[in-house]
Amino acid sequence: MWFRNLLIYRITQVIDLAAETLEAALASRLARPCESQELTTYGFAAPFGKGPDAPLVHATEGMLLISARKEERMLPGHVVRDALKEKVDAIESEQLRKVYKKERDQLKDEIVQTFLPRAFTRKSGTFAGIDPVAGLIYIDASSPKRAEDLLSTLREVIGSLPVRPVTTKIAPTATLTDWLKQQKAAEGFFVLDQTLLRDTCAEGGSIAAKHQDLTSEEIQLHLSTGKQVTQLSLAWQDKLTFDLDDKLQIKRLRFTDLLQDQANQDGGDDALSQQSASFFLMMRTFREFVPELLTALGGEEIPQSI
Repeated sequence: MWFRNLLIYRITQVIDLAAETLEAALASRLARPCESQELTTYGFAAPFGKGPDAPLVHATEGMLLISARKEERMLPGHVVRDALKEKVDAIESEQLRKVYKKERDQLKDEIVQTFLPRAFTRKSGTFAGIDPVAGLIYIDASSPKRAEDLLSTLREVIGSLPVRPVTTKIAPTATLTDWLKQQKAAEGFFVLDQTLLRDTCAEGGSIAAKHQDLTSEEIQLHLSTGKQVTQLSLAWQDKLTFDLDDKLQIKRLRFTDLLQDQANQDGGDDALSQQSASFFLMMRTFREFVPELLTALGGEEIPQSI
């Protein structure tokens, strides 16, 4: 259940996110298999459990968990290209004429439609934790595009979803660079052993340091020549380790054994209870961690209303 990535979105207006209301909305866009001529489908699925009776919204202490699932047919590009070339070559050889772009595109569409029913399918899921009290949505996604797929679909089914990515008053790269220069992070945070340094100029290079002593003279020399930190591995208290980049994306998120052992103890022997306990503990940790992170990075940027 533990998220491995974290993209954070601020809810900017009051909206109805009651579990019952959200459950009914998600039910209007259920995840389903691809039909024979469909490239992809996208919808909501139960985050815990299986079967028609499994709820689409898991709620605990006012915190909500939802899950979206994408199914897509895998049609390798080289297969289509090879079939298209074979078809074009046959036409040009038999009919002694050139096949131009418009006809090529039509032939390609026909080939795709022919191959689709036989193509394998791949499923992928995306989880989102919603904390109406904190006014935040946490999405376990490694890219903004994947998060936006979930948010846009959620917006469609509930009618309105006023959210924006969380940003800070000071550019994260400036704060991270200062932490590395000073060899000390904000209170509660600790620099670990991986970073990515980039030149500020457009054509500048980059240096990736992994499992390195980031207090070394070598790292300090790179910083003195103008390189800035665009990604840094960090720890928070004795609860989390993660990589933070200059776009406030968190990757390689790891919860310490202390938290996982507590979830195991709270959840007991039942699998669903274990998952529920893990989710609750994770969201409660986010309630403390995210405000501290934003404060450490200079405070959250709140756009002025027009």
